[in-house]
Amino acid sequence: MPRIPDGHPRAHGSHRQAHRVRVAHLSDLHYGPRILEEADRCFSAAVDRAIELAVDVAVISGDATDHALDLHAPAALRLLAQVRRLADHCPVLMLQGTWSHEPPGTLSVFRLLGSRHRVFVADRIGQVALMGSASPRDLSVADASAADPWLTSDGPRFAEVPSGARALFTCIPSINKAAVAASVGATAVAEAQGEHLVRLLQGYAGIHGVARAAGVPALAVSHGTVFGCVTEHGVPMAGFDHEFTPGALFSTGAQATLLGHIHRHQAWIQGEGERRQCIAYAGSIGRFHHGEQGDKGFLLWEVGPNGVDCRLEPTPARRTLDIVFEGRPDLDQLREAVRAQELAGVSVRVRWTVADEDRHAVDRGAIECALSGAADVQLEGRIVPVVRTRAPGISQLVSLADKVRTWATATHVHAPPLLQCLERVMTTEPEHIVAAVLAPHADDVSGADA
Repeated sequence: MPRIPDGHPRAHGSHRQAHRVRVAHLSDLHYGPRILEEADRCFSAAVDRAIELAVDVAVISGDATDHALDLHAPAALRLLAQVRRLADHCPVLMLQGTWSHEPPGTLSVFRLLGSRHRVFVADRIGQVALMGSASPRDLSVADASAADPWLTSDGPRFAEVPSGARALFTCIPSINKAAVAASVGATAVAEAQGEHLVRLLQGYAGIHGVARAAGVPALAVSHGTVFGCVTEHGVPMAGFDHEFTPGALFSTGAQATLLGHIHRHQAWIQGEGERRQCIAYAGSIGRFHHGEQGDKGFLLWEVGPNGVDCRLEPTPARRTLDIVFEGRPDLDQLREAVRAQELAGVSVRVRWTVADEDRHAVDRGAIECALSGAADVQLEGRIVPVVRTRAPGISQLVSLADKVRTWATATHVHAPPLLQCLERVMTTEPEHIVAAVLAPHADDVSGADA
């Protein structure tokens, strides 16, 4: 992880002309075959809305793909088409996300799109300035294609605020924890990563302060987990292995911190007026799993010398419905639930819990038939296994009767009837037992014949 160079940053030339930028912040698109329709429908709507709002720049803060994709795969082609459409309207910054979702090099193809505005791929720690004194939508097609809107720092930060910068972005992609573990050891990785990140973030405070004093909006973009954030399933994230704390992110001095990775929109704010700072997750662009809480969409940021604000612009994410049974699914209750609400376009998940001996009594076909009006149906049955209680020391007993008594004690079974049956089995000839068992049936048969 790089160190911020020593020395005081400064502004290059006159920057007193104050800028205000409108940013479309999108995150966690997760393009892949499993959820392609949801991802593409929501991202397409977001691109339409961003163009309608005439944003100056768009930021995709990681996990554009759900995993490595072949370039000829439908998910890759549709993602490229949507990003190209967005980049034809305004400059686009794409940040490296989680390594398991976006293996290194996944985003490199976006550098070659040939769109009206260049897509900048932030796959290393550093800074990039959005250049140009005019809004990109005011430029002609020829001017926009000839001008490069992005100026990149050689190291982790600029030595001075570039002349003509409209906004300054500090980019901190997803950290490869395996590389940190290889350097300091697995047991010390969380502490080492946290210490390095805090020092790194604090090192940007100087350049951000200079940019803000010069009227240039200062923004940070990163991908990771903030201690205390809440997941889309309502689970608070608390642990020593999370990348950030709100305090560490505020210490950068950036007006806006645009985050990805957590699929639920949430924000932290401190200060007022021109001293106001805001940290926010845009959340995922669509609803990719059952049970996700909160609205889905992208964030529209307004960042300028007088402060910062953001608001969630909703996308047409799918609706989900969970129907849960503690025992075997009751088809009458299920049909009643279906009559109570409209299922068109809704993804339904039915869950139940049954004992192992009742697992085959669940009629999956009837459940799917009752929910035929839903967009899709997911059935999840939980089977409670048969629990076998072991009687300690039973293998050391010699007498079978003693073993039965020990087993009966461990399983809370009344032992005398079992011991009587055992005694009979051990003292009576097999043919006599069979004759005694069949004798009543023989009488019934002879009576029926008569």
